[in-house]
Amino acid sequence: MTFGDPEDLYVLRRRTIAEKFVDISFRNIAIAMASMVSLILVAILIVVFWGSLQSIAEFGWKFLITSSWNPVDNEYGAFTAIYGTIITSLLSLLIAIPLGVGTAIFITENIIPKWMRDTIGIMVELLAAIPSVVLGLWAIFVLEPFLRPILEFLHTHLGWIPLFSTEPMGPGIAPAILILVVMILPIITAISRDSLNQVPVNLRQAAYGVGATRWGTILNVILPAAISGIAGGVLLALGRAMGETMAVTMIIGNSNNFSWSLLAPGNTISAMLANQFGEADSGQMSSLMYAAFVLMILSLLVNICAQWIVKRLSLKY
Repeated sequence: MTFGDPEDLYVLRRRTIAEKFVDISFRNIAIAMASMVSLILVAILIVVFWGSLQSIAEFGWKFLITSSWNPVDNEYGAFTAIYGTIITSLLSLLIAIPLGVGTAIFITENIIPKWMRDTIGIMVELLAAIPSVVLGLWAIFVLEPFLRPILEFLHTHLGWIPLFSTEPMGPGIAPAILILVVMILPIITAISRDSLNQVPVNLRQAAYGVGATRWGTILNVILPAAISGIAGGVLLALGRAMGETMAVTMIIGNSNNFSWSLLAPGNTISAMLANQFGEADSGQMSSLMYAAFVLMILSLLVNICAQWIVKRLSLKY
């Protein structure tokens, strides 16, 4: 059978039709799955918004700037929880970024033997597999007693600063920040490591060829080339920190009394939902839905900023 035979052309035509059919089917399935995810997200937003309409109509923007939470008197304000969510997420990210990116550099560069780098990488990945309730128990029985002398020292010598003005008595915002660092560190490390590994080898060789040192190459060539992936991982970790519930609920103190101090008990939106949702009446339920809607909007804004930053950094480098 030669290429010009009718039978050969028939087989080739059938193969082409089959490939086109597979391509069209795969594209339609992918579009359907992506649309389903979008519809689920929109449905969740609608349900939460609908449930919060009573509270929105009654409290409006006052709900976002007041901290009184008293179901007996039907007074609700989520500023304490909003402040706790933002401050714990941002400060934990501020601590986790140098640790995570530094760990990623340490395990991708030839600083130590390969078996040690592989072992550290596996241990970091296993850290992400620890359940949050286990980390919460560890924070209560190990982290908080270990931190208390340090926090008391800060209060004694820096108590004139509002952030350290409250005497530490146990669970509080500071231990919650540190437990969030432990929880988001594997995300930043893993994504940063993958981003650094994807940097073309010729960039590193070119830097060495013009006389750059190892750390000069890392800081001036490799990190800028991988910055978009690292930024995406950092903002993904921020979203994770904002939505963490169980571990934060166990260690933050769950207090609705507002305080600027990091040593005082506080609250987050997720912790407030976990503590009160099961026993809430209609008015309290609507206020909790309002708080959940605020949390979803904050998470949505974080994701939009993540996409914008990653796109800008990708274009820049």
